Amino acid sequence: MIPVRCFTCGKVISNSWEEYKKRTSEGEEKAAVLDDLDISRYCCRRIFLAHVELVDVVAPYH
Repeated sequence: MIPVRCFTCGKVISNSWEEYKKRTSEGEEKAAVLDDLDISRYCCRRIFLAHVELVDVVAPYH
């Protein structure tokens, strides 16, 4: 689950996650997608680049 806001600067970032995931899975370069989505601060970019989807792994054990 991607956080709604950046932990450091407070910018809303969760609204861009689905498009980022779709475009990078289609083969676009991650840096170009983040630039297009106006995710320019390094604190916000690190959340996108370091995020790992664990909800599908944890959900069966709920």
